Amino acid sequence: MDMNLDEILRAELARLEAADLRRAVRVPAEKAINFASNDYLGLAMHPALIEASREATAAHGTGAGASRLVTGTSRDVLALEEEIAAWKEKKAALVFGSGYAAALGTIPALVGRGDTVVLDKLSHASLIDAARLSGATVRVVPHNHTDQLDKLLGKLNRGEGRVLLVTESLFSMDGDVAPLAEWVAAKERHGAWLLVDEAHATGLYGKSGAGLVAGAGLSGRVEIVMGTLSKALGSVGGYIAGSRTLIDWLVNRARSFIYSTALPPGVIAASRAAIVLAQNAEGAALRDKLRVNIALFRENLPAPWESHVNGAIQPLLCGESAAALRVAHALRERGFLIPAIRYPTVARNSARLRVTLSAAHETDQIRALLAALGEAKAGVTASA
Repeated sequence: MDMNLDEILRAELARLEAADLRRAVRVPAEKAINFASNDYLGLAMHPALIEASREATAAHGTGAGASRLVTGTSRDVLALEEEIAAWKEKKAALVFGSGYAAALGTIPALVGRGDTVVLDKLSHASLIDAARLSGATVRVVPHNHTDQLDKLLGKLNRGEGRVLLVTESLFSMDGDVAPLAEWVAAKERHGAWLLVDEAHATGLYGKSGAGLVAGAGLSGRVEIVMGTLSKALGSVGGYIAGSRTLIDWLVNRARSFIYSTALPPGVIAASRAAIVLAQNAEGAALRDKLRVNIALFRENLPAPWESHVNGAIQPLLCGESAAALRVAHALRERGFLIPAIRYPTVARNSARLRVTLSAAHETDQIRALLAALGEAKAGVTASA
């Protein structure tokens, strides 16, 4: 059997190409208006974050030098964790290199063979991969169907292992919100634990921007809150917030924490500056501006698309991958960056444009995008 690596991979890539599923890393056109970023509050270019990062880098260098358990823990990262915990209404927090690393470290540290992880069907790939990596039995419930969740939990024998429920609070590709109160009630009825990924809600919801869990008054009833510093907070990294005991356990058992170099000083400083901003009057004003931008987009979206969610993530379904690619290309030619999202990121025949709105977008930019969408809809039908 011919095992030439490149030949085998070229054949596989050709199959992806034929199915309109091949991806490539491209540098966006310099003049393109970015409607694909998760920088929902526009903090990635905020002067306070840039200056905090610059000062920390000048003082401490560009890298942490080692993992957190070797030499990579500083007073600044401990302060960041304390600030995250207080913001999330938890006793403690632990910072990871990314949200993906937080998931891969946490779930296998909590459950394993003989246990069960129950996931919402649309949970992020990091949560799915972490559940599989754990060795626990993985069960999936239909998206946001808490009656199915309750039925499944009723069938599980709680004497045969731990049960961990996992969901996002705001779903990354559909932009809708989980029925968190119902998930909490179900896990309490059946003696399970609950992990909620607040990646796309942090900074945007609740009085102080802490997210949907805190905004719903559920912080004390959700054992594990996961999130990221790399979206609305404009920096990079992930975190887990929970009890002091949980965090102590992860320090000892979360492999993606133990064996990864710590985040650099500039990133830690920028993240701390972002958390301050998210909670003050400027953060509240940015959330207000984002809500205005969302309303403008939703109220003027051209047919055949319809907006079904009131949030920064606006999925515009196109159906087949080829149709999504055509619209994305047409928009790129008009100066807008909105990549086509295709299988396996979303289900087959549900390819879409994922428009993400930011407080940094100006009214004329959104109106120009709406006009371009009206011109670039060839091949898209209302039934997509």
